[in-house]
Amino acid sequence: MKPATVIGGILILLGIVGFALGGFSFTHEKKDVDLGPVQLSHEQKKTVPIPPILSTIALVGGIGLVVVGVRSR
Repeated sequence: MKPATVIGGILILLGIVGFALGGFSFTHEKKDVDLGPVQLSHEQKKTVPIPPILSTIALVGGIGLVVVGVRSR
């Protein structure tokens, strides 16, 4: 397989995942108080959205790379 075809397939997969999930989230533990043996903390959930335009660009670019990779044989 040509590298353009492999990279195109990965971009197509990332574009589809971006449309399906719309973003990803993660938790972060933040320490509020630290007084020797007494510690108070809380978990903070953050969400990072993936804009639909980025998913579209990845999908179209991936399709273009797959087409170029197949035609260059």
